[in-house]
Amino acid sequence: MITAPSRRTLLAGALAGLSVPAAAAPPARAAVAPRPNFLIILADDLGWGEIGVQGQRKIATPTIDRLAAEGVRFATAYSGAPLCAPSRCSLLTGLHAGHSTVRENPEGGPQRALIEDDLTFAELLQLSGYRTACIGKWGFGPELPGQPSHPNERGFDEFLGYITHRHAHQYYPRYLWHNAGKMALTGTTYAPDLFLRRAVGFIEEPSDKPFLLYFPTILPHSPSVVPGDAGQYENKPWTRPNRRHAAQVTLLDSHVEQLVATLRKTGKAANTIVLFMSDNGPHREKGVTPGLFDSNGPLRADKRDLYEGGIRVPLIAWSPKLRPRVETRPVAYWDVLPTLADLAGVPAPDGIDGRSFRGMLNGGDGPDHHHLVWNRPRKAQAIRRGRWKAIRFAPGIAGAGPGGRIELYDLGTDLGERKDLSSDRPELVDELMELLDQSIGPDPRRPYGLRMTASGDRVTVTLVNGSAVTWRRVRLALHLPGGRTVTSRQEAAELVPGEEISATFRVAGRGAVTGRASFRTGGRRHTFRRTYDRRRSLV
Repeated sequence: MITAPSRRTLLAGALAGLSVPAAAAPPARAAVAPRPNFLIILADDLGWGEIGVQGQRKIATPTIDRLAAEGVRFATAYSGAPLCAPSRCSLLTGLHAGHSTVRENPEGGPQRALIEDDLTFAELLQLSGYRTACIGKWGFGPELPGQPSHPNERGFDEFLGYITHRHAHQYYPRYLWHNAGKMALTGTTYAPDLFLRRAVGFIEEPSDKPFLLYFPTILPHSPSVVPGDAGQYENKPWTRPNRRHAAQVTLLDSHVEQLVATLRKTGKAANTIVLFMSDNGPHREKGVTPGLFDSNGPLRADKRDLYEGGIRVPLIAWSPKLRPRVETRPVAYWDVLPTLADLAGVPAPDGIDGRSFRGMLNGGDGPDHHHLVWNRPRKAQAIRRGRWKAIRFAPGIAGAGPGGRIELYDLGTDLGERKDLSSDRPELVDELMELLDQSIGPDPRRPYGLRMTASGDRVTVTLVNGSAVTWRRVRLALHLPGGRTVTSRQEAAELVPGEEISATFRVAGRGAVTGRASFRTGGRRHTFRRTYDRRRSLV
């Protein structure tokens, strides 16, 4: 049985910039194996304080609490944005919302889709030999197959779920997307349960490849819909939306339990890292009242706000090989891509905002962020440097006058952001605003990866070094139907950052061909592969 910590202990562990007293160290565990599997569970609108280990007292989350007790709980974890689409874009691409392609939700204006230049963590791992799946809510349109924003085009071998943000509001949908086509439903299937069944099946599939399973469930997003009644909360003296919201959170916990049980049953748990997180703070939609549940504990505000309650979220890393601990140093969602790359041994792309937190999983070094940035165009922006956080509201937003408004908080002493110190520290405000302006602009990444194009009977394979390190002993090849391999004479002793190398092959017939690039970095050999079906497109 896990004993929940007291509120005093929770506050002490969450305070930015303050250390937690060292507990007696448990026995050392084995290091995480090379090229582990990854299970990334993304809750939808789950608040920082809606899990028991972070203070929740009315909603039961025993499995999530157990993972936190057995793994690494990041008490100061930040989402990419205080709302869905830009937060998910940041998670997938390693860019904060001052640089990323998607910076707003549909209701905030025209929402951009992901584009060909967006490199996701799925593409990176897929190139290096992982089998990949996204099961649940994608959140970026349009609803068309073959376009650059479709999950299959952004690195996922399999996709089952909702493509658009708005479609994901339907718990009993009439259709879902399965890869490039719509899968008709009767409107009587509870989508989260369907996603769980397929995720379990994906884990159970035998394969020599490691896997990446991205599981962005729609629980507990509004509307507060669960099958049947609210279960253990049905007789609580709360409103119906609140009872069902609590049931959604506990259902989410049971889904996490079944996914982890499947890892154990299949013998894959020891070589899998589970990341559990939420895309932003808790919602207050369709009758749900976060105050009833103390959904953010000591934090101010909730979803859509750039106060801590909108962007500080649960983040737990679990593996049987991790040493249990609480980590108070800040990490952000744009750190996930380089962390996965680091753990999988793949060169991370250059120009991203994220830094690997692999070292923090075993008590070592973490990302050395000079500052963290959040951006809601035409609404508000925020920056955190050390213990200081500033929020800049656009004119007319949150009561700001014609010139806007800037607030300044010391998170080291005021985690709840109650005392605005902007008038006391004008020089610091100016300094942070200058740094904020410098941090918002175009995408700073280089092109990266393996590309394939076809013209007539010729197929061209191009490898682009978009990392920060030199790739050595580069060789390109093409695998033809029937298992025959054509190795190019086009080789390079080294490929420096920003350079590319191409080879063109003559191919008869119209079947699928696979381009392959091999190279070495830091004493490690890497192989990237990409398949091109000349009758269709990249697969």
